Amino acid sequence: MKLSSCAALLAAAVLIAPLSGVTGAVAAQKADAGALPTVNMEAAVKAAQIDPRRPDNTLTPGAKAGVLLVEQALRDLRLLDAKWVDGYFGTTTVTAYANYQKSLGLSGLDANGLPGRTSLTKLGAGRFTVTQAITPGARVSVGGSVLNTRTRDMLAEAKRLLGRDLALDQGSYNPGGDPTSVGTHDGGGVVDISVDGMSAATRTAVVRALRLVGFAAWLRSPQQGDWPWHIHAVAISDTDLSSQAQHQVGDYYLGLNGLANRGPDDGPRTTIRTWEEYRRR
Repeated sequence: MKLSSCAALLAAAVLIAPLSGVTGAVAAQKADAGALPTVNMEAAVKAAQIDPRRPDNTLTPGAKAGVLLVEQALRDLRLLDAKWVDGYFGTTTVTAYANYQKSLGLSGLDANGLPGRTSLTKLGAGRFTVTQAITPGARVSVGGSVLNTRTRDMLAEAKRLLGRDLALDQGSYNPGGDPTSVGTHDGGGVVDISVDGMSAATRTAVVRALRLVGFAAWLRSPQQGDWPWHIHAVAISDTDLSSQAQHQVGDYYLGLNGLANRGPDDGPRTTIRTWEEYRRR
């Protein structure tokens, strides 16, 4: 039996009302999410590498707003004293972030104090959203060495720029593999490259190419330590970096050589970029 026109309209209204409520709720949720501030992960990770190595409290350009949001969240979780909520991702904030990562059940490289995509997203729930996310990618074998896919891709681009292959003396994720490395290879993003058969000019060209694509890279000589000639390279902002490798990146930004003596950078001058910045250039 057909409903009368009036009854039909009434029935339609009854059906539409709940749907309108659901649609409105979804829209409100989206609006709330859009209203949250954002943390630029690239900037925050960069600050977490550089700030602990600074001799003063200079803030990393472009990082303050995001670092403040991270520090406020850590403060709210009672992991960071309010006096350290200052936009400076120094040693105290790195330690607080590592403790936060451990509170999530993370350990090892996943609790190294650098904001990882997963932990940062969880920290931001209801507080902020994460933009410019970085991920090291899966671990892969390259020339008999273990790397992550981000490092592999960076090396491939450096090889393309040079028009030559690069042989690895040592890869990443190699805890205790070489005592002279003092822990830099324990995590991801770090490689040692053989310079056998290279002229002095070629060695410099390789360091320059590595720097161009986002590595903190230096030519190492036997006069500097108990090792043969080689090129040491650390992928800037690899979130799997060991603490020692993090310090080397920070020193690189500050114009230093990445060694324990913190001497001046002795490599070719290039614009310092991360891999992500290189790809956007």
